[in-house]
Amino acid sequence: MSDVMTLALALFVGAALGAFFFGGLWWTVQKGIASERPAVWFVGSLLLRASLVLAGFYFFSQGHWSRLVACVCGFLIARVIVVRRLARPSAAQVFQPDGGISGRREGMSYDAAEEQARWEKENRIAH
Repeated sequence: MSDVMTLALALFVGAALGAFFFGGLWWTVQKGIASERPAVWFVGSLLLRASLVLAGFYFFSQGHWSRLVACVCGFLIARVIVVRRLARPSAAQVFQPDGGISGRREGMSYDAAEEQARWEKENRIAH
């Protein structure tokens, strides 16, 4: 196999490992938040994900630094893609100070400091 094809395969393997790692992180956060024992989810998931990714890097690179660099580049590319696909809230939602989420009207900006000042003014206790 040519060097270019090997590096392309290493990039792909790194991207697959990155998708596994960061997709698993997202899944862990979803499960951990709802769990009674989130530390078990987070620590266990970290150990599993990290060990599998490091083993994948080790076995695929086979001592070649160029393959390792290509794997890490693929891993980082996958990070960017997974974070953009999973972490981006929809443009129609904004966080409200009461903890809820409501639809956002076009042309309106949300300023939390302004909203907090308005709330404090409305709920001021007379002394």
